[in-house]
Amino acid sequence: MPVKILMVCLGNICRSPLAEGILQSKLDTNQFIVDSAGTSGYHQGERPDPRSITTARAHGIDITNQRSAHFHASDFDRYDYIYVMDQSNYDNVIKLASTERDRQKVKLILDEIYPNQNMEVPDPYYGGDQGFENVYQMLDLACDQIAEKLNGNII
Repeated sequence: MPVKILMVCLGNICRSPLAEGILQSKLDTNQFIVDSAGTSGYHQGERPDPRSITTARAHGIDITNQRSAHFHASDFDRYDYIYVMDQSNYDNVIKLASTERDRQKVKLILDEIYPNQNMEVPDPYYGGDQGFENVYQMLDLACDQIAEKLNGNII
């Protein structure tokens, strides 16, 4: 049975689609399923932001088939690991956790490269194209660490 990882941001159109695409490109899709969701349902069913699509494409990753989904409490049952982009996302996801086991699944993604520093992936939505590239670089480093741990089963 594949290991399931969920990437979460606010609207699921900028950061988490990039994180999904990046991590997916680093893992064996027979052994791992990577998905993404948003803590709000503002963009449910929409494609990722065109700037996220362009940034991913520039790095050889196609995220055009992704569609925004809303995070639900039932996702705790579906996913083994839940990575959130910022403290607000973390708080919103944790509010839906009903058990300690659920809470243990949730981590700030940048804690993978900056342990216990609670650093956040900035939301590039209102910024320019460089903001999306900066976010890509952060997520790429974090996903390298996650992939290394998952492939070695040391998470």
